[in-house]
Amino acid sequence: MRFSLLVAIIDEELEDKAIDVAEEKGAVNVSILNARGLSLSEEKKTFFGFTLEGAQSILVFVVERTLSIKIMKALNKELELEKPDRGVAFIIPIEHIAGVELKELLKFQEEIKKEL
Repeated sequence: MRFSLLVAIIDEELEDKAIDVAEEKGAVNVSILNARGLSLSEEKKTFFGFTLEGAQSILVFVVERTLSIKIMKALNKELELEKPDRGVAFIIPIEHIAGVELKELLKFQEEIKKEL
């Protein structure tokens, strides 16, 4: 079984929706990192001299490769990532992995069987 790392960098306010979408499509866990986003290509917005930077969430999913594509497509559609300033999602193949529980592997296998 091959695994991928699915990373979604999104506005913090979209975090719950993104997790719900991923879970619906077969994800069983997620790591959440808090971040700040700043566009380097645009003029910075200020409010009384303070620079406004957007709060973002970085969602990291380790999922079976087929599921990663399915989840990313759903995130793109449901979060409207093609619109400006909505976020970005990408997949990185995992060469080796340790620490994945047997029940997670079995769930991945069941999800794949449903697809066939």
